Amino acid sequence: MQLLKNKIALVVGATRGAGRGIAVELGAAGATVYVTGRTTLTVRSEYNRPETIQETAELINQAGGKGIAVVVDHLDLKQVQALVARVEQEQGRLDVLVNDIGAEYLAEFNKPVWELSLERGLRMLRLAIDTHLIASHFALPLLIQKPGGLVVEITDGTAEYNDKNYRLSMFYDLAKTSVIRMAWGLAQELKPHQCTAVALTPGWLRSELMLDHFGVSEANWQDATAKEPHFIISETPHYVGRAVAYLAGDPQVVRWNGQSLSSGQLAQVYGFTDLDGSQPDAWRYIHEVQEAGKPADATGYR
Repeated sequence: MQLLKNKIALVVGATRGAGRGIAVELGAAGATVYVTGRTTLTVRSEYNRPETIQETAELINQAGGKGIAVVVDHLDLKQVQALVARVEQEQGRLDVLVNDIGAEYLAEFNKPVWELSLERGLRMLRLAIDTHLIASHFALPLLIQKPGGLVVEITDGTAEYNDKNYRLSMFYDLAKTSVIRMAWGLAQELKPHQCTAVALTPGWLRSELMLDHFGVSEANWQDATAKEPHFIISETPHYVGRAVAYLAGDPQVVRWNGQSLSSGQLAQVYGFTDLDGSQPDAWRYIHEVQEAGKPADATGYR
């Protein structure tokens, strides 16, 4: 419906997963979307995955938006500063900033901190927290030039869930809870400028990495339930992407300022669905079914 026509978005970390889904759905809503990452057609990042930032830009174009791929290491201050300067020079504005870098591939679980790799853990914190702060530092002076700007901090888990549940790894727990607090802090600083910041989590994401982990594709993803029955509640990256697009197109988005939100929660408010027409409510399912020890059954949760 081109709800975001003439809007300018920057998705930090859009090579794959939630970042790619968000970028494509912003494009489908009509936005011009700058997408950043480190993996190109000729160079791979430390993820060593095949997805590229150019592919994401092309998917945005195919969806009806305009995708602009920019190779950026978001720990390099000069590269991030140059990125924002380019957006300002080419567009003169920034309406949506999505911080999505997370580095889940570095996570180690079910070990005490003294048994975790310090090198991997500290690298995760740099990628999952520092990159968000650096992007916000350079991008927000452009975003606040006009009222109505939106910042979305992508994380794993809602504030309610993470406050009550340890995420089975000191570094991973710090990374994901810190981003939620970051969104709350940004909300306080953006409020005088009539801009909004939120934390947003997908549910159990059918990312490229997760599909590969189970040895399935999007076409036969349900086969993974043979290994993990609760995977039945999973969702595509487009679901959280549509959540961001609806937030960005909501003239009353300020009502969410500072809040911790989920894709399933916003689907109930805005009425959007996942690609298959369902509305997975993963975090309610995890609490009421999975952690309650009940058999896997998504009835009433999709």
